[in-house]
Order: sequence, then structure tokens, then C-alpha cells
Amino acid sequence: MKIAKKKINVGVGFVTGRKNFKNVVKAYFDDWTESRLVDNKKNALHLFVAYDLKYKGTKVSDYKVTDEEILDMVDSAYYLGNSSIATEAQYLVEKKVITLKEAKLIFGEGYAMKRNAVLYFAIKNKMDYLIFLDDDEYPIANIKIKDSLLWKGQEVISTHINNIKHADMTHGHHCGYISPIPYLDFNDKLSEDEFRIFIESISNDIINWASVKSIMDDGGVTYADLDTMNSEITEVVEEVNGMKFISGANLGFNLKTIDKIFPFYNPPGARGEDTFLSTCIAEANIRKVPCYTFHDGFSNYEHLLLGVLPNQLKAMKADSNVNTKRFLKATIGWIRYKPLLLYITQRDNYEAEIMKMRENLTLVLPKICAYFGNNEFKNILNELEFYHDHVEEHYQDFENTKEAWAKVVKHLNK
Repeated sequence: MKIAKKKINVGVGFVTGRKNFKNVVKAYFDDWTESRLVDNKKNALHLFVAYDLKYKGTKVSDYKVTDEEILDMVDSAYYLGNSSIATEAQYLVEKKVITLKEAKLIFGEGYAMKRNAVLYFAIKNKMDYLIFLDDDEYPIANIKIKDSLLWKGQEVISTHINNIKHADMTHGHHCGYISPIPYLDFNDKLSEDEFRIFIESISNDIINWASVKSIMDDGGVTYADLDTMNSEITEVVEEVNGMKFISGANLGFNLKTIDKIFPFYNPPGARGEDTFLSTCIAEANIRKVPCYTFHDGFSNYEHLLLGVLPNQLKAMKADSNVNTKRFLKATIGWIRYKPLLLYITQRDNYEAEIMKMRENLTLVLPKICAYFGNNEFKNILNELEFYHDHVEEHYQDFENTKEAWAKVVKHLNK
């Protein structure tokens, strides 16, 4: 008699706060059923959803999946609100696995902490793999061939499953509106060189001028590469300046090697949780896999989830108040985590880099305010000074988060 082979348990994780969440889930699971890359019957899918009711004023029912077709596909679903996360954190404190202060570092308020909750519950519930997806990224790729725009569905979940067994983490590609920087027409108010100085002052090694300029030349849109998505070859992600760059979604974890998994972290009120994770994984085997997700960075293309495919993608111009506010919010988020990133990766040059940023921002921020017609961009300097003043405190929190996570992993290993 043949013994049935144990199924591979795959967690599909979301940190979400948008009302269109259920449509996003349906798109990914429809993609899963159509996949030709893996034998779906050998894999059991489990849904992990950490939701934020405050972000867009949503309610719990916006996240509870009721679609019978999807429910038939998943073996289990876990919905992680503040209450369930706090209860689990309290359990770990009562068991003396971690202290209350450590529990707040791992599971407290913030985007990184919700990612940690998904990661924790996936490990606790014996997942073999976990794939993080975002609620503003869709399993479809936009391709530019001459003057034509083509669309191609992406087998995201199955591509990660097909490759994760050979790696500690897998990371896919991104297309669409991956940058929050709107399209700019340079003029007397703001020159290209002045905007370059601004971007170089606030950016990390991913959002840098070379990549921004390339995207802006295409109207702010990133197009998928047809050769990349048709390839069966995975690329090894190399270390650059002490980091192996990943993004927080279209990201797979091999949970069979949890000793190589680190927590997400960001300074209070900042983002960059994927960037700081990138500083921890220099020894891990990270593979870039051939699948794309379309990043709907300005929330203008939710109709893609309903099968409506536009013939062209419009440039997101700075003449929109909504686009300007989104760009302002992004720049504040970047500047809040840049001091810590510099402190980790360029400790010897840290003070000189901060001084250079301060000087350059003092020079160009009046131009930025005038161009966008928004004086709130001046706050970027105040944000820089605050996060610079607290960089050692944030660095210690980051180190303490990693130490606390190691205790949690040791507990789960038992």
C-alpha cells in the first residue's frame, strides 16, 4: 500500500488596510488555480491576514473571505487584528519567553510589527513556506513592445513555491507604479539637477537618482521585461553595502530554516521594514524569481482586478494634489528611516553624511516647496533632525528586536 505523501503547507500572508482586499485575494487565488508550474494537489494553502481598521476606516468584514471558491482552496484562514495579536504577545510574556518591552518591539503598533505577527503565526502553525503579498500589488505584468502595451498574468504563488525549496528567501520583480514620485516637467522653479540633489538626499540605495530618472523618462511607469518573466532561471541576490535588497511583498520565506529568519523593524512612525530586514540577511541564500506583480502605487488601477486592461498607462503628474500629498508622505517616510540606515551601513561616515544631507536639503527644499505649491515639504528638515537625534535609541531598539525574535524562534522550535 502506498503511503500518502505529506502535503506542503504554504502560508499566503497579507498586511492590509484597504477595502479592495477581497478582490486582491481572489486575483491571486484564481491565478493559483490556473497555475501550470506546480501540482496544486501537493500543496495546502493557508491564509494569514493582519488587518488595520484605522488606515482607511474599514471594518473586520472587509477582510473576512466569504467567497466559497476561495474557501474551498484554503485549508485554513487566520485573521489577525490588534486583539488577537495582543493576546498572543501576552501569552509569550506570561510564559516568560520575552518581556513586555520586547513584546512591544515585535508585536506593537506599526507596519513592521504586523508583518512580524504574520511571520510568527505562520511559523507557529507549522507552515513550510510563507509568501508575503501586498494589497496594492496584483498578479499581472505590464509590458511595453514598441508603442503597444501588453498584459500578461503572473503565476506568483506557484513561482515562489517552485523555487523556495532551493533558497532561504525568494524575491520577485515589480512593475507598474513602483515609485511614489510623480512625473515632473522641470522648469525655472525646479531644475532637474536640483531635483536630483533632493532625491539623493532622501533616498536609499534602491530609490536613487539613476532608477528614478529611468522611471520618469517612461512617465513614472516601470515596465516588465519579457525575457525575465519567460526565463526559468533564478538570480542569486548579491550583497551590496552590507545588504541584500528585497521588498516586503512578492517575497517568500522558507520556514524550514527559521534560524535564518529575522524580524521586520522600522523606527517609530517610519517605514523601511523591508530595508532593515535587508541588513540582516547577508548570510542567507536569496533568489530573485521570474514573476512580476503590478504595483498600483497611486490606487488608480483597481479595475485591473476585474479584468479591465487599459491600452495605456498614464503619467502620474505633480499637478494633482493627491499625487503631491502621496509624494510628500513618501518623502517623510524615507527621511525618517535614512539616519538609522546610514548608522547601520555607513557608521564611519555617518556624521559627514548627515551634514551633507542637511546642507543639500537646506539648499533645495525652498525650490521643492515652490514647485509643488506645498510648504509642508519644509518639515523634512525637522524630521531629519529628530531621527538623527534619536538614531542610537532606534539602533538599540533594532538590536533588541532581533534578540527578542531569537527568543521567540527558540520557543517555537521546542
